Amino acid sequence: MAEFRNKGLVPTRRAALTLIGAGALAATGGITLARAATDDDEVLTEAKVLRDPDVPVAGNPDGNISIIEWSDYNCPYCRKLEPELRQVVQDDGKVRLVMKDWPILGPVSVTAARIALAAKYQDKYHQAHDAMMAVSSRLTEPRINELLASAGVDMNRLKRDLADRAKDIDAVLKRNNDQAEAFGFRGTPSFIVGKYRVPGVLSMTEFEQVIADARKAKMN
Repeated sequence: MAEFRNKGLVPTRRAALTLIGAGALAATGGITLARAATDDDEVLTEAKVLRDPDVPVAGNPDGNISIIEWSDYNCPYCRKLEPELRQVVQDDGKVRLVMKDWPILGPVSVTAARIALAAKYQDKYHQAHDAMMAVSSRLTEPRINELLASAGVDMNRLKRDLADRAKDIDAVLKRNNDQAEAFGFRGTPSFIVGKYRVPGVLSMTEFEQVIADARKAKMN
């Protein structure tokens, strides 16, 4: 897990998982009622966490369980986990992966997140995300531009959308950050899997198990 500055990995699934308490669950079983440290409206409502229309979704959009991931493009653990998580989602076939950009590792991370979200307006978010997650070295702004151009992103359109949609993009990043802080996450990657809070890195086998656990918890 990258904890604002990179720290160690969460050692085991048992140590990492926390079932979201009753105070953070709606009567219907969704995530709700928890607040950020401000006087703003509730930030952990089911609609805002699971169904934010401005947050990209991968996997099966109609899946029966959701994984919500908070990640940073400069986080080495996020990059390492990415292909394994995608494989689990693909193999399962019924997982909805909600992708929350949470740039906590410096100004370039913020730039990368804003650019990825701007690419969404030309339906290229996933191409931008995959291109930046696939590298092994720390990103720079010139490298980001090079990666996205190679991934087929229209860079002129991207610049226009970054300017024209700046308030919308920054609002998404603020919501993502407020939610992560309200959940008590301290670094990337962090997850909600069904009703489980997972602040750290899991193996493919562990992800498969927690998905199964989350489905069982959903039925109870």
